[in-house]
Amino acid sequence: MKTISVAIPCYRSAKTIGPVVHELQNVFRAQSAYDYQIILVNDYPNDDTFDAIEALCREDRKIIGVNLSRNFGQTVAKMAAIPYVTGDVLVYMDDDGQHPADQLFKLVEKVEEGYDLVYAKFPHKHHSWFKRFTSWLNGKVLELNGTKPKDIAISSYHAMNRMAIDALKKYKSPFPSMGGYLSHVALRYANVDMAHRDRIAGQSNYTLKKMLGLWLTGFTNFSIVPLRMAMFIGLICALFGFILAMVMVIRKLLNSNIAAGFTTSIAVDVFMGGVIIMLLGLCGEYIGRIYMTVSNMPQFQVRQVIRTPDEERVNQTNEQ
Repeated sequence: MKTISVAIPCYRSAKTIGPVVHELQNVFRAQSAYDYQIILVNDYPNDDTFDAIEALCREDRKIIGVNLSRNFGQTVAKMAAIPYVTGDVLVYMDDDGQHPADQLFKLVEKVEEGYDLVYAKFPHKHHSWFKRFTSWLNGKVLELNGTKPKDIAISSYHAMNRMAIDALKKYKSPFPSMGGYLSHVALRYANVDMAHRDRIAGQSNYTLKKMLGLWLTGFTNFSIVPLRMAMFIGLICALFGFILAMVMVIRKLLNSNIAAGFTTSIAVDVFMGGVIIMLLGLCGEYIGRIYMTVSNMPQFQVRQVIRTPDEERVNQTNEQ
């Protein structure tokens, strides 16, 4: 019998995680050929979400509850589930009920056809315009640096095979980009069309700050395209400066009465100074991430884990 692992990052989801898990349980009860494992990772230990997770764990031996020491972000919360995955296929989904659990086996069946990564594609998303725009922009950023196939729509509802799971177990970067990492491992991608639901309660927790952090990680991880772009920008600016200097020299030779362009010089200096600072900041971002990586900065820290309804909370003392 095959086992399907379902990992759900939880963030302020005390009111929503129960209905999501109960729907999953009903879906698996209707599939006698599959066993299941559900891993709930609490990425916000400052509310009562882990209490709700603990109650679910005590109701079902197949549920594992993981409580992180602080808020690390959704991608790290996904990575925190990897050490506990035992299934042949891993499915990631959100905690707000917008991902249809009753269509989970569409993803699983596609993986069983031989695909490494299968993403749910939502033709009509029930998101705000801001979330739709930023998701689209994030996809374009990943396409730009070559870590996402151009013909594949990515979403947080996706499944992967055992090869991809084992690859992620080796991934220890403190700045994880799962899609970027797997793009160097996985070859076969697919999409499955699904209907998108309304949230059970609350609203999206993604802010502009979080999205900027996501873009930056996706843009700089596993790619030197930004550095090549920086070099290209530098060449363009140098060419622009050379042409401008030649124009000014020629104008001066043709008309000696023309005064030196003070305003033009200031504008060029400000423009070039801004470009230089931007490029130095980009290089600094790479260097800073390299430094924190070689310093063995932990990817995440688990505070508590519940494995069975009979176990009490187990303190985790080892950094993951």
